[in-house]
Amino acid sequence: MSMRFCILGSGSAGNCALLQTPGARVLVDAGFSARKTASLLASVGESLDQIDAIFLTHEHGDHAAALAGLARFPRIKVFANPATARVLQAPLRHKPDWQLFETGSRFRFLDLEVESFPVPHDAQDPVGFVFSHRPEASPVASAATVTVAAHTLAWLTDLGHAPMHVRERIREVDVLVVEANHCPDLLQADARRPWALKQRIAGRHGHLSNTAARELLETVASPRWRRVYLTHLSRDCNSPDAIHRAFSGIETALPCPLSIVEPGQITPFFDFL
Repeated sequence: MSMRFCILGSGSAGNCALLQTPGARVLVDAGFSARKTASLLASVGESLDQIDAIFLTHEHGDHAAALAGLARFPRIKVFANPATARVLQAPLRHKPDWQLFETGSRFRFLDLEVESFPVPHDAQDPVGFVFSHRPEASPVASAATVTVAAHTLAWLTDLGHAPMHVRERIREVDVLVVEANHCPDLLQADARRPWALKQRIAGRHGHLSNTAARELLETVASPRWRRVYLTHLSRDCNSPDAIHRAFSGIETALPCPLSIVEPGQITPFFDFL
């Protein structure tokens, strides 16, 4: 097995993905209860007992809700920057095995290389991640003549806009997970959300709209990309139909398939072969 990946859930109710390598099984965000997370893992043949670590982008509940129920799993390491860990630790009765990193740093965990980078969102110190795994060369290949390219995944959700440093981080990855949170028209027409909340969502530290996500993909579009996942869809203020309208014709600009991840959907595994 090289690296493989699936999204266990994405949206306002919770965000979580499973990333596997020969030497590691990790969750990217853990925005469901521990019981729900265990159920989602079981549906793809895994369990919390097998998880080595959780990587948290920020402290909001739809990305970190599982922590409250993980006291029974003390071996799971929890990676977060100090600001995120400080906010999340305050209400907990147990202390997770925090593995603190500085935003912008690059570090190794087992056979993964992890790079964090800041994103503009209304949290303490939110980040995106690039995960890399370099598979071993074939035993019949000469190490002097063969360099095996790393497999790479970018996780980019919860950001109000995409600064240049974000665009550069996602350009040279195999798989990109990016949010397309809302349709601007549906957001403004929504009767359940007060005006101030709509302003926050649509602001530069809120969430990417379908229009903003399309602009990002079109301007960065890299021949390296093998799959793009559109995630974190609002149940009330977005829909597959709205995304299809907003992204109509983008296939000509993209070098790879575009997958819409609806709330409640578990994606098939993507194998980085």
